[in-house]
Order: sequence, then C-alpha cells, then structure tokens
Amino acid sequence: MSFDTYLAHLARRDWLTHGPLGELIAAYIETLRIQHYREHTVRIYLACLAHFSYWMKREGLAPASVDRTLIKRFLRHHLPVCTCPQPCRSTVGDVRAALHHLLPLLPVRGAPAMQDPVAIELERFDDHLSHTCGLAPTTRYYRVRHVEAFLVDCFGRAIPKISQLSVADIDAFLRNRATRWKPASLRVICTSLRSYLRFRALLGDDTRKLSATFPPIANWPRRHPPEVLSDVELERFLQAFDLTDPVGLRDHAIAHCLLGLGLRGDEAAHLTLESFDWCNGTVTLHHTKSQRAQLLPLPVQVGETIVHYLQEGRPRTDSRILFIRHRAPFGVPLSVMAIRNAMNRAFVRCKLADRFCSTHVLRRSMATRMQKNGASIKEIADVLRHRDINTARVYARIDLERLRAITLSWPGNPS
Repeated sequence: MSFDTYLAHLARRDWLTHGPLGELIAAYIETLRIQHYREHTVRIYLACLAHFSYWMKREGLAPASVDRTLIKRFLRHHLPVCTCPQPCRSTVGDVRAALHHLLPLLPVRGAPAMQDPVAIELERFDDHLSHTCGLAPTTRYYRVRHVEAFLVDCFGRAIPKISQLSVADIDAFLRNRATRWKPASLRVICTSLRSYLRFRALLGDDTRKLSATFPPIANWPRRHPPEVLSDVELERFLQAFDLTDPVGLRDHAIAHCLLGLGLRGDEAAHLTLESFDWCNGTVTLHHTKSQRAQLLPLPVQVGETIVHYLQEGRPRTDSRILFIRHRAPFGVPLSVMAIRNAMNRAFVRCKLADRFCSTHVLRRSMATRMQKNGASIKEIADVLRHRDINTARVYARIDLERLRAITLSWPGNPS
C-alpha cells in the first residue's frame, strides 16, 4: 500500500499533512512497513499521530520539542480531558504505542545546557563501572540507583562533597532502609556504596574509614533448599508448549536453553546463530554477567529443540539473534522481559503459577538436578559460571525429605 493510500483512509489526514509532523509521515509509514505491521495497525497509529500533531499545532509546538516528557504530558494531562474535534483517536494504549515509533525519527536534540551535580557524578560513576570494572548494564543500573539515593539523602541535589561524609550518614541511610528492605537487599546496597567509595578513592579521596565501617548485615541461611521444579513438575512444564505453533516452538527452545544450559534470561536473549558450534557440540556465551566469553557443552536435547525451532518455527529474517519476535515489530530480538513472560505463561498453562515465576527457577532447577545426580559443588559452580564457589553452596543444603526416605528404623522401634 502506497503512502497516499494510507492517508486516503485517514479521516483527519489534514492534521498530519498540514501539521508540525508532516515531514516525518513518509518515514514513519515506511518504518512500520519494514517491521511488518499490518495495514489496519498502521492506520490506527496514523490516526493517533494525527491527534498528537493537531494538539502540537494548537499548543504552538515544533518537532524539536518532542521528547518523552512531552509525550507523557500528552498522555497524562491532555487525553483525560481531550476536547479536540471528533473523530480523533484517544485510546491511551494505541497513542502510547504510536508515539513510541515516532521518537527514533525525530532529530537528535542537543544535551541540556546544565545537569545537576548529582547527575554529573552518577554519569562519571557509571562510566567507571562500565569501562574500568566491566560490569553488566543491569548491575551498573542498580549500583547507580543506590548511590543516587545515598547522595540525594546526604546532599540533596547539591555538589557531593565526600570529605563531609561521616559514618553516621551511612548508618542513618541503612537504618532508614532496614524497615523496608530485606537483609539480602541491604547487603547489595552496601556493595553498591563500597563500589562508589572505591571509585572516589581512585579520584584521590580518603575513603578508608568509611569503607571499613559498613555494618555487617545479618542474613540467616534458609532452613530449606531452594524452591525448584520436581521431576513431575518439570515434565508438566515442558509439555505446556504448543509444538505445532511457531511461537510455541520458540518458547520451548528457550525453556530448554534455560534448563539444559543454566542460562540467565539475559544470556538467552543474546544468543546468536554464531553462538553454536554444531560440529564440536558447544555454545559460546558472549553476553554474560561477568562480561567474559564463556564456552559450554551443548546437550543433545537442547541442540535438537533449537534445530527444530530453526527448521520449523523461526521466520525468515536477516537478524542473527536466535530468538526473535514473530509479530510486529517483526524480526526484533526478544527482550529479557518477553522471555520471562513466555515462561510465566507456560507456568500458568501447567497450573504452577502459584509457586513459580520468571526464569531463574529453571536455572536453580538445573543446578539442583545436577546435585541430585552426584555433581560436586565445584562442578555446579562451573556450569552456572559462578566466580565464587560459595555462591553455589546453596545447593549443598541438606534435603531432610530425601534423607527420611533412606533412614533405617531406630533399634527397638516397632515400626
């Protein structure tokens, strides 16, 4: 369908052609067509864009002013009280999706003239975590978030002065969060703050006293082994995928990668066609938590499910990412959230959603099965790619139920 044909079906096409977004419409339509959006969906998005363009013209706004803040203002403040001439598309979900595709087409705006001092400090810290420490984006995100909360708590949005910090400031910050955070989370916060103090030490600040006075956070070991899928539940889970449907084949292959290789969701999302060495039966992980390429053996069953997906389910696309979207935007790599949602839907179908969710339970289940089959803690740590063997010791906890099954009767006990 041509550009003019799309506009011919649009009731408010003059809002687009004579509005501030007129020069972007052709590129907008072409972008949606490349991503294989249906014609009906493209028309809906154009109607939403026409409404936004009309509002921008009425407000005297130019394309250069469009950003996420302006879109949020339109969604939250204009749509609920909209009095624009009918017909106009005002469904929040449709408008949000339509404007999401507009942002990449806008000219790049210059950086703001001034950032607040805390934002500048956090940007430097994040650059240190990325280029000096080599931390993964997720780890950097929560460390920066914790440090931001700490700096704002101590200095507001003024320039952070590390020399003015005291042990009492750290204690007050942690005590304030102890009422809302679990001990394990508090330990993560302490790790983030220690990381920031090491960064400041590299810049010349004396942070030795502060780093040495972090309080120990009590985190008593669990009384029971980690919650994992039993063999029966695992069978039910793997049968919850429709292998006659391409999406079902894709999700089934993802589940086997998580279970058979012990992958994290982010690692599964970044698998590529080049990750697999079919001749030698190995898979190379390039996008790992440690930011190091790691080589794993490829189990036969995992390899067979991936081959089945590639031959029968994966659509033709130029993308080299293994797991991609099967709907518009077509061919886009699956996000970590999409992989989690796919596994959660499988838990719902096999009626296990009341006990399990997300992807990490599959990784734990794989490690527990290794432990039951006699694997050592070192072997489990190697497969899970834990740099510290103590991280894998959770799988060495005694399972009392299994012990009861092999205990002998006590002498003199009639049973």
